[in-house]
Amino acid sequence: MRALLTRKPDITELKPIGIADLVQRFSNGLENLDQRIWTLGDPQLDQAFTTGDGVGEWPCRVLVGHLADAELAFVHRMRRIVAEERPLFAVWDENAFIEAGLYGNAGNRRSFPVREFLETLQATRKWTASWLKTLPDSAFARTGQHPERGEQTLRTVLEYATWHLEQHGWFLNQKIRKLFS
Repeated sequence: MRALLTRKPDITELKPIGIADLVQRFSNGLENLDQRIWTLGDPQLDQAFTTGDGVGEWPCRVLVGHLADAELAFVHRMRRIVAEERPLFAVWDENAFIEAGLYGNAGNRRSFPVREFLETLQATRKWTASWLKTLPDSAFARTGQHPERGEQTLRTVLEYATWHLEQHGWFLNQKIRKLFS
């Protein structure tokens, strides 16, 4: 097994990376996830953690569901930046998605397969990376407007999407290590 995110990623590390390398890092993001995620059963996927565990509180199922939803949001923003002039992005409440049971809830027997969340991530990353590789460097300077973060370039959204998966991936890997220890 390869080394998996041995430390929390820092988004500032992405700033000096060239566009081609950034797109490649985005493309390879899922390789950083502990592949045992595919083998966890429902009790492990729904295991809640406490602040004291140091691995984040969300169960693995919720975390992977969140990653899939966030990926869809990031990709939509990137595509809008390229297609539209200074589009205005919508924000979303990640906690509302959890509270609404969009990722399942072991308490009421509605558990959604993590495999489908992971497959969504895989397909979306592959599709998006292929598309990003076709863009001229000038496209990465195009902008959109985030209601809370202000103006964002395509590159900025790409950096954040890359970091977001790595950041949550680090926590996911810590959870899996804890489950298997």
